[in-house]
Amino acid sequence: MTGQVSTDPKGWAKTTLGNLVKVGRGSSPRPIHDYLAKTGIPWVKIADATASNTRFIKETKQFIKEDGRSTSVKPGDLIVSNSATPGIPKIMAIDACVHDGWLVFDEYKNVDKWFLFYFFLDYRKKLSYSASGSVFDNLKTDIVREVIIKLPPLAEQKSIIKVLSILDDKIELLRTQNKTLETVAEVLFKEWFIENGHLKIDSGEWSEKPLGEVTNIGIGRTPPRKEHEWFSFDEKDNKWISIKDLGSCGAFILNTAEFLTNEAINSFNIPIIPKDTVILSFKMTVGRVAITGEDMLSNEAIAHFKFNDDTPFPKEFLYLFLKVYNYEQLGSTSTIVTSVNSRMIKDILIPIPDKGIMVKFNRMVEKVFKKIRNNQTQIQTLTRLRGTLLPKLMRGEIRVKKETYNG
Repeated sequence: MTGQVSTDPKGWAKTTLGNLVKVGRGSSPRPIHDYLAKTGIPWVKIADATASNTRFIKETKQFIKEDGRSTSVKPGDLIVSNSATPGIPKIMAIDACVHDGWLVFDEYKNVDKWFLFYFFLDYRKKLSYSASGSVFDNLKTDIVREVIIKLPPLAEQKSIIKVLSILDDKIELLRTQNKTLETVAEVLFKEWFIENGHLKIDSGEWSEKPLGEVTNIGIGRTPPRKEHEWFSFDEKDNKWISIKDLGSCGAFILNTAEFLTNEAINSFNIPIIPKDTVILSFKMTVGRVAITGEDMLSNEAIAHFKFNDDTPFPKEFLYLFLKVYNYEQLGSTSTIVTSVNSRMIKDILIPIPDKGIMVKFNRMVEKVFKKIRNNQTQIQTLTRLRGTLLPKLMRGEIRVKKETYNG
C-alpha cells in the first residue's frame, strides 16, 4: 500500500508509515559479549525502556567498546522496540548505540517526530498483535512500513503534541519529585538507624526482633494460569500485584496490570492485603517494596506484613527498613533469587528503637510519605486523563481548536 494517500473530510490524510518516515533497525556486533564494557558507548536494550517511567532514554545499564559501534542514535531520535516487548516508543536524550531489538526512524516527511511517538503509544497494543517470532515477538520493518496512520496537518499535529506533552511533563515532574523525596527518606533512615553499613542497636532501650514476631506475614497466591476465567483486565475486578507491577509503581502501589475475579478469591482462598500494608517481593526479583494504596491481592512471590496491636513501628519505618536491607546476606549472590523463602523473611531481625526515637523519626518521614502519596494520586489522575485523551486526539474524535494550532 506504500505510496497511496487519501484525505478525509477533516483534512486528515490516510497513508502508511513508509510514506512518512524511513524505518530502519538497530544492529549488534557479534558475538556481543566480546564488545560489552563497563564504560564506553551507552548500549540501549529493551530493559532500559521498560525500567523507565519517562518518555526518554537518559541512561543505559550496559556499554559497548568503540570498535563495537553499530547503529548510532543521538538526542532527539525516536526509537521503538521491535522485540521482547514490542511497540514501546522512546525519545533519546543521549548519544548511544541500539541493538537489533529496536526500530530507528529518519527522514520525516509531513509528520512530526513527537506525533509519531504518540501514535506508537496509542497503537502499541494493536501493533504487538502483528508481531511474529518463535521466542520473542518481533516487529519486522516491512510490517511497520505498511501500518496505516491517520495524519492531521502539521499545525494540528503540533497542537495535539502540546496537549499531551503538558500532561506528560507534569507526570514526569511529579515522578522526579517523588524520587527525590524517597531518597530523602532513605537518607534519614540511614542517618538514624545505620552505622558502618550495619543496623544500630543503640542502647539497652533498643531491641531486635524477627519480622515474623512483630508482624503477621502472609503470602499471595496465583490461580491456575491455564484457567483463564479467574483472570481479568477489568478495573472493576480485584487488583492483583505482580513483581513487574512493583518495578514501576513507586512507594505506593495504586494500579496493577492484571485483576482477579471474586470467584478466584473464593475458590483459591486468596488472602486480601489491606490498604496501607507494606509488601515485599522475595522470589525471582528480591527486594522490591511498596505500600498498598487500597485493598489488593498478590501472587505467591510477594509477602505482605499485616500489623497488629503489638507492632512497635509504623508502616513508613518498615518500608524504609526493607528498602535498604541487604538481602544478599540471606544467601549467596548466585542463589539469592531461588534460595529466599518465606521462613527466611519471617526470621529477618528488625531493630526496635525506643518509643521516643521512633516517634521523633516518624514525625519527620510521615510528612514525606504523605507528599509522595499525594503526588502519586495526582500522577494516577493525570495518567488516566492522558489515557482517555490520547486515542481520541490521535483519531480526530476530539479536535484541538484552530486558534491554538500556532500556539
